Amino acid sequence: MKELLPGIEAWLDSRKPFALATVIQTWGSSPRPAGSAMIVSEEMELAGSVSGGCVEGAVIREALPLIREGGSRRLAFGVADEDAWAVGLSCGGKMQVFLERFLAFDERPEEQAAWEKLHHCLRHDEPCILLTRLQDGPGRHTLVLPDGSTLGQAAGPALASAALQAYRERRHQVVEAEGGSYFAQIFPRRSRMIIIGAAHITADLVQLAQLFGFETIVIVPSGVFAGKTQFAVPPDQLFMQYPAEVLPRFELDAYTYAVVLSHDPKIDDNALHLLLPSEAAYIGALGSQKTHAKRVARLQAAGFSEEAIGRIHAPVGVDINAQTPREIAMSIMGEVVKVKNAFL
Repeated sequence: MKELLPGIEAWLDSRKPFALATVIQTWGSSPRPAGSAMIVSEEMELAGSVSGGCVEGAVIREALPLIREGGSRRLAFGVADEDAWAVGLSCGGKMQVFLERFLAFDERPEEQAAWEKLHHCLRHDEPCILLTRLQDGPGRHTLVLPDGSTLGQAAGPALASAALQAYRERRHQVVEAEGGSYFAQIFPRRSRMIIIGAAHITADLVQLAQLFGFETIVIVPSGVFAGKTQFAVPPDQLFMQYPAEVLPRFELDAYTYAVVLSHDPKIDDNALHLLLPSEAAYIGALGSQKTHAKRVARLQAAGFSEEAIGRIHAPVGVDINAQTPREIAMSIMGEVVKVKNAFL
């Protein structure tokens, strides 16, 4: 839904009623993943997609009465001989779509509260989880924030906990809690890449990370090395301090990706001692297998478990036989994207 926000805002500003269709579950070769969304107006205008064209026509037909009368419906699509080329999925997969008049049009105060906070979060890059009750009839939405607080329809601790688990897993999903089925749609803040050390690889990695939508933070204790690094695209933040002085300022959560590039054990280990116990999704460290073996020995001596040390991706990056700094940066970016999309 996040990518549809400009269209949603424009249609709301023009008082154009519309429905929201969201893919909630898929099986097999479904053309669009869970979380994919589409908005449909009463004039059958579309933005977004739920299948790339296979079932959009059927979704539009089901949407029109909901736009006029309100409510929601759970739809299922698969392959059957009589409709495989009509409203089925010719790719052989199965999918479920939840269709509802957009919650902003619901006058109940609970629904308005959920939408207003969701809108704020989407506009200001603040994380949240939207819970949608999967039942026909009037919509029911609860917004859960990372601190466990909720807005909108009432949610007990079990439901809020299930939403937060989906957030940690970085995966939209159907959850069963408190006697009902809900779709937990996660809206994380912008993914963050923390790079320790300034070198040619750092400059190329910052450029690639920003190309893929990451916030970039570079930490390098020596201002001399930072000053000599030529950034074609400057990082969002640059700190000339030791990692231990900077990392506690950031939430090292499941949307944080850290890469250690300094080559200096004093700096690398300083960062790893804070990163390994954290919930960071990715921890990569530059160096050969011999260098990493020495790193492992130091971390073991410092009391870190084999499981914790095993979180380190080293040698860092996807093996593409990279030679140049730019190629090494590309291999690192490929590995980060692989980890980022593991649960999608």
